[in-house]
Amino acid sequence: MEQDEAEVPVDVRKDAIKLGNVMSNMPTPKSSRLPTLSVVMPCLNEQDNVASAMQRTLAAFDRFGIEGEIVVINDGSTDATAGVVRALAGRHSNVRLIEHARPMGIGASFWDGVRNARNDFVTMFPGDDENDPDDALLCYYLTRDVDIIVPFIHNVEVRSVWRRLISSLYRFIINISFGMNLNYTNGTVIYNRAILEGVTLKSRGFLYQAELLIKLIRAGYLYAETPHFLSRRGSGITKALTFKSFLQVARGYLRLMWEIHVLRRTGFTDVPIDPRSAAYRRKRGQGNSP
Repeated sequence: MEQDEAEVPVDVRKDAIKLGNVMSNMPTPKSSRLPTLSVVMPCLNEQDNVASAMQRTLAAFDRFGIEGEIVVINDGSTDATAGVVRALAGRHSNVRLIEHARPMGIGASFWDGVRNARNDFVTMFPGDDENDPDDALLCYYLTRDVDIIVPFIHNVEVRSVWRRLISSLYRFIINISFGMNLNYTNGTVIYNRAILEGVTLKSRGFLYQAELLIKLIRAGYLYAETPHFLSRRGSGITKALTFKSFLQVARGYLRLMWEIHVLRRTGFTDVPIDPRSAAYRRKRGQGNSP
């Protein structure tokens, strides 16, 4: 279940990036080396789509000069998804397969991928091949200056009016409940893997990413919001809008409200931030300023 996206003019895609509460109109200067990246790719019966998703991701690594790996999570598929992945992994050393005996949900799959990731940053590209890796990694250079890159979808017309209405309502509830101001909380969010090590994730379904963003941003980690484009599915149907997903999100939302606003156990700036983060470097630099 995803929330919808605010429309922005096409001409701001590359030159107007929202950096937390600050708008920057110039790209950050690029150094010689980008942080490395692990792409977690959950799959549930995606035999017709996963090969294209992997191949396009590998091509994007080369195009942007990113040292990357793909960690495919076969989440209990009953089709030939695993065989398709094994065939490609045999030709590419930076493709790995992890299998679940039964479906565990997209949140559990993502977290399993994070635990097995080896690189500096981590993100999720679904195995349904909806996302364009070139577009998703267009602003990857921002990882030098922020801990989280949060996408929002510009071409909202690729989704039905019904799904857009549900997404808008979901986004409104998340923002007003947790003091956020995000255009989107799902999709190809890119995280500094180091800052995930201190997070206890309770959600297993589609709320997992909103829970991560709420806890990390409220704790003070730096983020940027960037516009992206979504492709139409090649085949199959989305797993997001199902009754089971709705129940998972509802339970996760109530649990998160209890944890943050009643027990007050997480998501507060008085918790020390990770010294490997961009937020730590920024604060240390401010502390040394005259």
